[in-house]
This record gives sequence, structure tokens and C-alpha cells, in this order.
Amino acid sequence: MVQYLEAAAGEMSPAGSMLGMIIPLVFCGIIFYFFLYKPQKKQDQEAQKMRDELQVGDEITTTGGIIGKVVSIKDETMVIETTRDATKIRLLKTSVRSVDVKADEAQD
Repeated sequence: MVQYLEAAAGEMSPAGSMLGMIIPLVFCGIIFYFFLYKPQKKQDQEAQKMRDELQVGDEITTTGGIIGKVVSIKDETMVIETTRDATKIRLLKTSVRSVDVKADEAQD
């Protein structure tokens, strides 16, 4: 019986139990990367591309729900016109949620 217990104790090495704990963590990290990080990074790149392609005359919607037409664009800011009364608002480019009508499509 003593020999059996010594053999069983020899099979349970600390390195083996540590490996058994690390493998699930690595697997969770891989799942996290492919299902959370990578899609979010792609979405951020698409949003940045959309903001970089803004042109005067585009009709946009902001994250706050304001709809307007781009009047001028500077480095990180822009001015939009929101009503027929020509109300103008200065915004950061990062506040743009979507481009509803591109300037070249509005002219057609």
C-alpha cells in the first residue's frame, strides 16, 4: 500500500498541475482576443476611416442625435448647420456616429 501511495504521489507533480491550470487560461485569452478585441479594433478602424473621409456637404448624425450638414472641417473639429435658420454648431469629429448622405450623392 505504501508503494502505491508513493507511486501516486510521484504522478502528481507540481509542473503537471500548473500546466493544467495554464492551458484553460491561455484558451480563455485566445477566445477573448478573437471574439472581443479583434472585432472592436476593426469597428474602431472603420469609424476612424469614416471620420477621415468626411467632406463639406455631408449630412451626418452625431452620437447625441443631432442631424446636420457639414459646413466646414478643420483638424479635429467641424461646423455643422442644423436647421433652415442656419444654426451652426461646432463639434469634434469623434462625435460623428454616421454619415447619412454623402456630399457627392446629394448633388445627383
